[in-house]
Amino acid sequence: MYEAPQASGTEVKTRIPLREVIRNFGDGTEDAALQTAFGPLLDGTPGISFEGISAPANPSDVNLAVGPNHIVQIINTDWAVFDKTGQIYPGFPKTLGSIWSELGDACANEQGDPIAQYDRLADRWLLSQIGSVKVPYTVCIAVSNSGDPTGAYSLYEYSFGDNFPDYPHFSVWPTASNPAYLQMANLYYHLQTLVGTAACAYDRNAMLAGASSAVQVCFTIAKDTGYQPSDLDGAPPPPDGSPGYFITIESRKSLREYQLGPNFAQPDSSTLNGPIDIPVAIFGQLCGGGTCVPQTGTNQELDSLADRMMHRLAYRNFGDHESLVVNHSVGGGPRWYEIRSPLSPSIYQQGTFAPDLNFRWMGSIAMDQAGDMLMSYSTSSRSIHPGIAYTGRVPGDALDTMESENVLVNGSGSEVGSSRWGDYSAMRIDPADDCTFWLTNQYLKNDGILWSTEIGSFTFSGCSASPSFTLSADPSSLSIGQGNSGSSVVTVNPMNGFNGSVNLSTSGVPNGVTANFNPNPTNTSSTLNLIVSTAASVGSSTITVGGVSGGQTASTAVTLTVTGSGPVVRVTPTSLSWGKVLVGKTGAAKTVTVQNTGGSTLSFTSIAVSGDFAREAGPKKTDCGSTLAANATCTVRVVFSPTMKGTRTGILSFTDNAPGSPQNVALSGTGK
Repeated sequence: MYEAPQASGTEVKTRIPLREVIRNFGDGTEDAALQTAFGPLLDGTPGISFEGISAPANPSDVNLAVGPNHIVQIINTDWAVFDKTGQIYPGFPKTLGSIWSELGDACANEQGDPIAQYDRLADRWLLSQIGSVKVPYTVCIAVSNSGDPTGAYSLYEYSFGDNFPDYPHFSVWPTASNPAYLQMANLYYHLQTLVGTAACAYDRNAMLAGASSAVQVCFTIAKDTGYQPSDLDGAPPPPDGSPGYFITIESRKSLREYQLGPNFAQPDSSTLNGPIDIPVAIFGQLCGGGTCVPQTGTNQELDSLADRMMHRLAYRNFGDHESLVVNHSVGGGPRWYEIRSPLSPSIYQQGTFAPDLNFRWMGSIAMDQAGDMLMSYSTSSRSIHPGIAYTGRVPGDALDTMESENVLVNGSGSEVGSSRWGDYSAMRIDPADDCTFWLTNQYLKNDGILWSTEIGSFTFSGCSASPSFTLSADPSSLSIGQGNSGSSVVTVNPMNGFNGSVNLSTSGVPNGVTANFNPNPTNTSSTLNLIVSTAASVGSSTITVGGVSGGQTASTAVTLTVTGSGPVVRVTPTSLSWGKVLVGKTGAAKTVTVQNTGGSTLSFTSIAVSGDFAREAGPKKTDCGSTLAANATCTVRVVFSPTMKGTRTGILSFTDNAPGSPQNVALSGTGK
């Protein structure tokens, strides 16, 4: 078992105090969905268990994301990448702010409330944290440029103005039209007064393409908080046109849903519909939403965070039905739900897992491709230290019930000196087989507040790791000029004995671009050829490469940047003439106009003139700044060499961010 190092010094850092979401339904003892006994033994096999990263920060906010080959774990101060044997990658753990070091300012610090996501349909990773804790308040987002989480990321920072975006949670919502990364955050005016929930969507295609900016669509759900956004599990995406779902606890007998429909091309046409109240079995809120969880050996009690939904609202599309699973902490234990038909939501099954007198809270739940569920949580009581356990169910079990309980870690210490506990944990599905569950949570080895984390896995017996495949593209980004072509090799990566033939297709190909595969179908690899016409629009787009073999599907993404067919800059005039001049004198300067024809902003490193010409000295030498927007113009003033007369030639050279830099434009001139 690998013991990951603590990464951030020894001084304990306390995060920004947890803001209550003003939702107190009273402790209560009544629960109409209480399960008071263990069910049968969990019908599956525990997998690997290993220690994750730890750091002296309170609380941990530990969560993780899982890809085909990597596990990314993230906490309030640090992040790390592991392989699936528990080995940490060289150079990790790293500080949380190191992800955004190129942005600088607040994002480059350890601001906390982080979330890690793996976008299965694009084979990319999304990491986030709070940004500035001063006006204007911000959140920070990083989207990987490939399927390698140790590689490069596109970095973003978004402002929420005077409203602090506390407890932000992100999810993946890849509908065919307006695919999005969803986000919720509890908004507090100047960190003090509750405003409500920000329900947001970010342009996923733009972020996958590494665009310098991506549209953010946000609505405010006034004076209501604790929502979780719907987050895709499995390969089938939500039906096209499905809104993003945001669900919270609304009363002791109801949940509440809002539906966000983003339109990134016309943001003002985006919609937020709701509320829709969903009746549930009555429950009593754990600790009244506050602090009461006991531990052995101390009178210090722990936060319940029962005033909000727990991470995540996991979504799965089974074809004949759609399911959302989610949980929150109630008086007896974690209350869990399976919600079906989320567009017109109703409770399919629900339960409160309370088989003995131990406290169970801080849960996370997910569902595999066979419909099995696994739910993990923290455990504690007056007779045990806080630990980590999990339970689950299979489709053949009686509705509303869980099976028995497996312990991942028995804690050997209690938290002393603070009531903060976690804020959230995580349960994930491995995309490599769509059967293996991965979970993480915190516990203590010794009394105090220096917690550790654990990562573990479990697979149900009835979930067959059926033969499947993933797709990858190399390169995953192409820059092609108008009138030219380029290619990327798409590889079929077989899993679990897959040996079928895969039919490949593309979506999201921009107008003026033609895509074809050679060969197609394939069981190994195929070359994706992209032919860019002279009429294709300049700019970046995300092309989704999909593969189908029988009932198996997979996809990956290729970013295409179309550039202009010729030099990005256009200079006029390029032929200059002077009147009568004297040898050894320069005469009057001539002005040439520079236009950016490339469709995106040019950033100039230098503008130089060589040969028989030179730039005019002094304050009038140019009005071209360091950047030039698309289709904009600026000017350069040119003088001839004073050592000769007659025909003159030279080069006006632009060193910039355009393909083929430097761009050289020939100048000619005559003088008498």
